[in-house]
Amino acid sequence: MLFLVNLAIAGVVWLGGNLAVSTGFTSGEIVASITYMTFALFPLMMLGGIIGPISAADASASRIWDVLDSAAEVQDRPQARPLPAVRGRVAFENVCFGYNHADDEPVLEGIDLMAEAGQRVAILGATGAGKSSLIHLIPRFYDVVGGRVTLDGVDVRDIPLDALRAHIGIALQDAVLFSGTIGENIRHGRPDATDEEVIAAAKAAQIHNFIATLPNGYDTPVGQRGVNLSGGQKQRIAIARALLVRPKVLILDDSTSAVDVETEAKIEQALMRALPDCTIFIIAQRISTVLNADQ
Repeated sequence: MLFLVNLAIAGVVWLGGNLAVSTGFTSGEIVASITYMTFALFPLMMLGGIIGPISAADASASRIWDVLDSAAEVQDRPQARPLPAVRGRVAFENVCFGYNHADDEPVLEGIDLMAEAGQRVAILGATGAGKSSLIHLIPRFYDVVGGRVTLDGVDVRDIPLDALRAHIGIALQDAVLFSGTIGENIRHGRPDATDEEVIAAAKAAQIHNFIATLPNGYDTPVGQRGVNLSGGQKQRIAIARALLVRPKVLILDDSTSAVDVETEAKIEQALMRALPDCTIFIIAQRISTVLNADQ
């Protein structure tokens, strides 16, 4: 396009020069012709430049709509009803699960496990043994292939997803933080929580003292995925967020792996005080993390 514009300008100069010699065409008219032609051609150049991005945007938009229009694999059953009161008794009854339902070798098979309300259940095993897969069945990140998972004797598939997950707190090893402030990240599960409740949760997670040293305290901005925080700080903020929900079932998926042993012990003691009746599932690699578990 740029080559064509310059070629057109050269053509006008050549033609205008000949006209100036033969017909008395003035230099002002030649300059005016070049100016008008440039005004006309440069928008065309810009149009040519955006044809490519428009085509790419059209392809991207179709993919976005494919995602937005896709249905989640985990759906509420028509008869799903919220529980009137939740105690926190969780049971796995002959549970089988595989990420590929047609897989001949499921990830989990024949799992029977009973966690009474208020118990602490420790899950240990080698990498890839299925620890996270097991606890992800409780909030229905995935549905079982065989058997069932129950909460207070009710199949979790018979409880609406929002009602089920409202009673479950989760803190993962790879803590997910969002752009915003530290306070907003802790409040993510309970936006209506008071400042006192946020501080109490932060104290239980052993992160309050660190936040207090920041110039803006709980209003300190957090970069995307917590880039301006260490691994241990992110994990403790995620634990505070889970505690603030005051869940009946708490899942800690190796959520203190980046925390030193002393701080980990303080968090464990604070959990006992803050959530005395909560059923806690702990996935850990360190034996010291699970010494006080009931199972």
